[in-house]
Amino acid sequence: MQSSGKYRYKIATGIGIGFLANSLGILLYVLLFSPLKLTTTLQAAYSNGYLGAIIGLGAILNLLAFFAFIKFKKDPQAKGVLIATITSALGILMLKALGL
Repeated sequence: MQSSGKYRYKIATGIGIGFLANSLGILLYVLLFSPLKLTTTLQAAYSNGYLGAIIGLGAILNLLAFFAFIKFKKDPQAKGVLIATITSALGILMLKALGL
């Protein structure tokens, strides 16, 4: 059995990787599919109400991280990626609920 500190560290690592993968997914989406600069695209998405959709598309990379951790039997890190994905989904839900 792992100590509590090491287990929490592994979960925190997974959360960090989850948010990093989501950010990288957003960046890749904007660079591949938008003719505008990153900040301009994100500002336009915010003002037009589709920022949540871009965040959701960015979360696709979390699938790769999650299944890679599962394949290599790194369950605490996979749990962290799942927590990051759920946090992103709750953020999207809040954006939609507030009408932003």
